[in-house]
Amino acid sequence: MTISKATLEDVNAVAYLFNLYRMFYGKESDIDLACSFIHSRLENRDSTIFIARDEAGHAVGFTQLYPTFSSVSATKSWILNDLFVLDSQRGKGIGKALLDEAKALAIETGANGLALETAPDNTGAQRLYESLGYVKDETYSHYFLSV
Repeated sequence: MTISKATLEDVNAVAYLFNLYRMFYGKESDIDLACSFIHSRLENRDSTIFIARDEAGHAVGFTQLYPTFSSVSATKSWILNDLFVLDSQRGKGIGKALLDEAKALAIETGANGLALETAPDNTGAQRLYESLGYVKDETYSHYFLSV
């Protein structure tokens, strides 16, 4: 397995995985939307995407991170917004490898950390995150306003 930073040449491979990721969270399949979204993120350089490939070069997982800033700590941090590994490839360390790459990016960019969220019933992901030192936030309530 190899992990690399995605480029515009990887749009179709990442979009395929991104479409499956969105379907995992209850969205309808829309490969055109996935391609457009991923292409825009890479072209505008407003996210960093890492792609995992198996020994044959097939895309088997990805993670997408967005930069953000903390006013209180006056530092940069990263939002690990998306993490997905094909069902057939789970349990092989791909998710961990992608998370390790995300951590390396945070260190390399002088960030104070990584933030992520997951569904309350995604216990497998929660176990992975906690095994890598992620701490569940019990202090703050998070809100969202749809517009």
